[in-house]
Amino acid sequence: MLIPDIMGLRPLFTAHSQQLADDQGWAVAAVEPWPGRENLTVEDRLAAVHTIDDAAFLADLVDAADALEVEPVGITGFCMGGMFTFKAAGSGRFHRAVGFYGMLRVPEHWRRADGVEPLAALARPEACPTMAIIGSLDRWTPPADVEAAEAAGVTVVRYAQADHGFVHDETRPAHRRADAADAWANAIAFLSH
Repeated sequence: MLIPDIMGLRPLFTAHSQQLADDQGWAVAAVEPWPGRENLTVEDRLAAVHTIDDAAFLADLVDAADALEVEPVGITGFCMGGMFTFKAAGSGRFHRAVGFYGMLRVPEHWRRADGVEPLAALARPEACPTMAIIGSLDRWTPPADVEAAEAAGVTVVRYAQADHGFVHDETRPAHRRADAADAWANAIAFLSH
């Protein structure tokens, strides 16, 4: 399973899904976090994350995993998708999870009363083994949150001097080619166990 960043499904994630399928022989499903709202601007998305219903989105992820008709099923995601990967890791459905620079605590302006806190999901007994790929300069993943994830049993891989979004999109200024290749290798090895 692959969860895109805040900008949702687009050719970048089609390419990532195809690359994983081609290189690993995996069946891959990617789920749109903004169904029916794909035309929102990035500013509108940043202001509307709290409108995503966690229970409904997590149910979509489980349904998509079931539709793959393969076992085991791993899950990975980027940025906001990484945050949802951590939430999904606690569902008991997935074999392993890798969140790329996902928020480990929901930012205050994204919280909702019925929302799932990533760290709480990761601490559940049914949570699957999880890896967090983190850049040391990423303001969305502060050191205290990363340490709390480690205390909950998450395997954390840190990249010195890397900022948010350093792996998945080569067009971003934060992209770091060597670190991105290493992070992908770590994620694939972890998901393959």
